[in-house]
Amino acid sequence: MIPSIPATIRFLQQPTSQAWLDQALTHLNTILLDHSHCERKAAGVALNLMFRYPSSEKLVRSLTAIAREELDHFEQVNQILEARGIPLRPLPPPPYGAGLNKQIRIQEPGRMLDSLLVSALIEARSHERLGLLGTHCSDPKLAKFYQGLMASEARHYGAYWILATTYFDRSTVDQRLEELAIVESNLLATLHPEPRIHS
Repeated sequence: MIPSIPATIRFLQQPTSQAWLDQALTHLNTILLDHSHCERKAAGVALNLMFRYPSSEKLVRSLTAIAREELDHFEQVNQILEARGIPLRPLPPPPYGAGLNKQIRIQEPGRMLDSLLVSALIEARSHERLGLLGTHCSDPKLAKFYQGLMASEARHYGAYWILATTYFDRSTVDQRLEELAIVESNLLATLHPEPRIHS
Protein backbone atom coordinates (compact mmCIF):
# COMPACT_ATOMS: atom_id res chain seq x y z
CA MET A 1 0.00 0.00 0.00
CA ILE A 2 1.37 3.41 -0.97
CA PRO A 3 1.45 5.80 2.00
CA SER A 4 -0.74 8.89 1.97
CA ILE A 5 0.61 12.00 0.30
CA PRO A 6 1.39 14.94 2.61
CA ALA A 7 0.86 18.58 1.63
CA THR A 8 4.44 19.80 1.90
CA ILE A 9 5.16 21.69 -1.32
CA ARG A 10 5.36 25.45 -1.04
CA PHE A 11 2.64 27.43 -2.86
CA LEU A 12 0.30 24.46 -3.43
CA GLN A 13 -3.07 24.56 -1.69
CA GLN A 14 -3.70 20.81 -1.90
CA PRO A 15 -1.47 17.78 -2.33
CA THR A 16 -1.73 15.50 -5.33
CA SER A 17 -4.38 12.82 -4.95
CA GLN A 18 -3.66 9.15 -4.46
CA ALA A 19 -5.83 8.53 -7.53
CA TRP A 20 -3.40 10.50 -9.72
CA LEU A 21 -0.40 8.58 -8.41
CA ASP A 22 -2.11 5.24 -8.99
CA GLN A 23 -3.08 6.29 -12.52
CA ALA A 24 0.40 7.58 -13.33
CA LEU A 25 2.19 4.47 -12.09
CA THR A 26 -0.15 2.31 -14.18
CA HIS A 27 0.54 4.33 -17.35
CA LEU A 28 4.22 5.24 -17.11
CA ASN A 29 4.82 5.22 -20.88
CA THR A 30 2.10 7.85 -21.39
CA ILE A 31 3.40 9.86 -18.44
CA LEU A 32 6.89 9.81 -19.97
CA LEU A 33 5.56 11.00 -23.31
CA ASP A 34 3.60 13.77 -21.63
CA HIS A 35 6.68 14.67 -19.59
CA SER A 36 8.54 15.27 -22.84
CA HIS A 37 5.82 17.68 -23.96
CA CYS A 38 5.90 19.41 -20.55
CA GLU A 39 9.65 20.04 -20.70
CA ARG A 40 9.39 21.46 -24.22
CA LYS A 41 6.50 23.72 -23.22
CA ALA A 42 8.35 24.88 -20.09
CA ALA A 43 11.33 25.92 -22.20
CA GLY A 44 8.97 27.75 -24.55
CA VAL A 45 7.32 29.63 -21.68
CA ALA A 46 10.69 30.84 -20.40
CA LEU A 47 11.73 31.95 -23.90
CA ASN A 48 8.41 33.71 -24.55
CA LEU A 49 8.73 35.70 -21.32
CA MET A 50 12.27 36.70 -22.30
CA PHE A 51 11.01 37.99 -25.65
CA ARG A 52 8.06 39.77 -24.03
CA TYR A 53 10.16 41.55 -21.40
CA PRO A 54 13.60 41.97 -23.01
CA SER A 55 14.53 45.03 -20.91
CA SER A 56 13.95 43.20 -17.60
CA GLU A 57 17.56 42.17 -17.06
CA LYS A 58 17.09 39.93 -14.02
CA LEU A 59 14.21 38.14 -15.71
CA VAL A 60 16.17 37.53 -18.90
CA ARG A 61 19.21 36.25 -17.02
CA SER A 62 17.19 33.92 -14.79
CA LEU A 63 14.96 32.56 -17.54
CA THR A 64 17.88 31.96 -19.89
CA ALA A 65 19.21 29.45 -17.37
CA ILE A 66 15.77 27.88 -16.90
CA ALA A 67 15.20 27.52 -20.65
CA ARG A 68 18.54 25.78 -21.07
CA GLU A 69 17.79 23.38 -18.24
CA GLU A 70 14.28 22.61 -19.50
CA LEU A 71 15.68 21.76 -22.94
CA ASP A 72 18.28 19.52 -21.31
CA HIS A 73 15.49 17.70 -19.47
CA PHE A 74 13.54 17.48 -22.73
CA GLU A 75 16.50 15.72 -24.33
CA GLN A 76 16.89 13.37 -21.36
CA VAL A 77 13.23 12.35 -21.43
CA ASN A 78 13.40 11.81 -25.19
CA GLN A 79 16.40 9.51 -24.72
CA ILE A 80 14.37 7.45 -22.25
CA LEU A 81 11.45 7.32 -24.68
CA GLU A 82 13.75 6.11 -27.44
CA ALA A 83 15.29 3.44 -25.18
CA ARG A 84 11.80 2.20 -24.29
CA GLY A 85 10.65 2.20 -27.93
CA ILE A 86 8.05 4.93 -27.38
CA PRO A 87 7.70 7.16 -30.47
CA LEU A 88 7.16 10.88 -30.08
CA ARG A 89 3.59 11.83 -30.90
CA PRO A 90 1.08 14.53 -29.97
CA LEU A 91 -1.07 14.11 -26.87
CA PRO A 92 -4.31 15.99 -26.24
CA PRO A 93 -3.53 18.30 -23.31
CA PRO A 94 -5.54 18.16 -20.08
CA PRO A 95 -7.50 21.29 -19.09
CA TYR A 96 -4.89 22.27 -16.47
CA GLY A 97 -2.62 24.55 -18.50
CA ALA A 98 -5.42 26.28 -20.40
CA GLY A 99 -7.34 26.76 -17.16
CA LEU A 100 -4.40 28.48 -15.51
CA ASN A 101 -3.59 30.58 -18.57
CA LYS A 102 -7.16 31.91 -18.55
CA GLN A 103 -6.35 33.52 -15.21
CA ILE A 104 -3.53 35.62 -16.69
CA ARG A 105 -4.70 39.19 -17.03
CA ILE A 106 -4.35 40.87 -20.41
CA GLN A 107 -3.17 44.30 -19.28
CA GLU A 108 0.23 45.06 -17.79
CA PRO A 109 1.54 44.96 -15.13
CA GLY A 110 -0.93 42.25 -14.15
CA ARG A 111 0.02 40.15 -17.14
CA MET A 112 3.66 39.96 -16.09
CA LEU A 113 2.85 39.13 -12.47
CA ASP A 114 0.31 36.46 -13.38
CA SER A 115 2.61 34.89 -15.98
CA LEU A 116 5.38 34.53 -13.41
CA LEU A 117 3.09 33.15 -10.71
CA VAL A 118 1.32 30.69 -13.02
CA SER A 119 4.74 29.41 -14.07
CA ALA A 120 5.76 29.14 -10.40
CA LEU A 121 2.66 27.07 -9.61
CA ILE A 122 3.15 24.73 -12.57
CA GLU A 123 6.79 24.17 -11.60
CA ALA A 124 5.81 23.58 -7.96
CA ARG A 125 3.27 20.96 -9.02
CA SER A 126 5.85 19.37 -11.32
CA HIS A 127 8.31 19.22 -8.43
CA GLU A 128 5.74 17.48 -6.26
CA ARG A 129 4.62 14.97 -8.87
CA LEU A 130 8.05 14.07 -10.20
CA GLY A 131 9.06 13.53 -6.60
CA LEU A 132 6.15 11.14 -6.11
CA LEU A 133 7.15 9.23 -9.24
CA GLY A 134 10.74 9.09 -8.03
CA THR A 135 9.63 7.72 -4.67
CA HIS A 136 7.05 5.20 -5.84
CA CYS A 137 8.10 4.08 -9.35
CA SER A 138 9.06 0.40 -9.36
CA ASP A 139 11.53 0.88 -12.23
CA PRO A 140 14.81 1.83 -10.47
CA LYS A 141 16.22 3.70 -13.49
CA LEU A 142 13.09 5.81 -13.87
CA ALA A 143 12.90 6.38 -10.13
CA LYS A 144 16.48 7.64 -10.09
CA PHE A 145 15.79 9.87 -13.10
CA TYR A 146 12.78 11.50 -11.45
CA GLN A 147 14.55 11.92 -8.14
CA GLY A 148 17.35 13.67 -10.01
CA LEU A 149 14.93 16.23 -11.44
CA MET A 150 13.44 17.30 -8.12
CA ALA A 151 16.10 19.85 -7.20
CA SER A 152 15.91 21.65 -10.54
CA GLU A 153 12.10 21.78 -10.44
CA ALA A 154 12.26 23.31 -6.95
CA ARG A 155 14.84 25.80 -8.19
CA HIS A 156 12.59 26.73 -11.11
CA TYR A 157 9.49 27.47 -9.08
CA GLY A 158 11.63 29.40 -6.62
CA ALA A 159 13.13 31.44 -9.45
CA TYR A 160 9.72 32.44 -10.81
CA TRP A 161 8.59 33.49 -7.33
CA ILE A 162 11.78 35.49 -6.76
CA LEU A 163 11.26 37.26 -10.08
CA ALA A 164 7.70 38.12 -9.07
CA THR A 165 8.93 39.64 -5.80
CA THR A 166 11.70 41.47 -7.68
CA TYR A 167 9.27 43.37 -9.89
CA PHE A 168 6.23 43.59 -7.56
CA ASP A 169 5.78 44.27 -3.88
CA ARG A 170 5.52 41.24 -1.62
CA SER A 171 1.95 41.80 -0.43
CA THR A 172 0.67 42.03 -4.02
CA VAL A 173 2.54 38.85 -4.95
CA ASP A 174 1.28 36.92 -1.93
CA GLN A 175 -2.34 37.93 -2.48
CA ARG A 176 -2.34 37.06 -6.16
CA LEU A 177 -0.44 33.82 -5.58
CA GLU A 178 -3.06 32.67 -3.09
CA GLU A 179 -5.84 33.41 -5.58
CA LEU A 180 -4.09 31.52 -8.38
CA ALA A 181 -3.17 28.60 -6.11
CA ILE A 182 -6.84 28.05 -5.32
CA VAL A 183 -7.63 27.90 -9.04
CA GLU A 184 -4.69 25.52 -9.58
CA SER A 185 -5.95 23.09 -6.93
CA ASN A 186 -9.52 23.28 -8.21
CA LEU A 187 -8.34 22.34 -11.71
CA LEU A 188 -6.90 19.12 -10.28
CA ALA A 189 -9.84 18.32 -8.01
CA THR A 190 -11.31 15.90 -10.58
CA LEU A 191 -8.91 13.35 -12.03
CA HIS A 192 -8.59 13.68 -15.80
CA PRO A 193 -9.41 10.32 -17.47
CA GLU A 194 -6.18 10.38 -19.49
CA PRO A 195 -2.91 10.15 -17.51
CA ARG A 196 -0.82 13.31 -17.68
CA ILE A 197 1.80 14.99 -15.48
CA HIS A 198 -0.73 17.74 -14.78
CA SER A 199 -4.11 16.02 -14.81
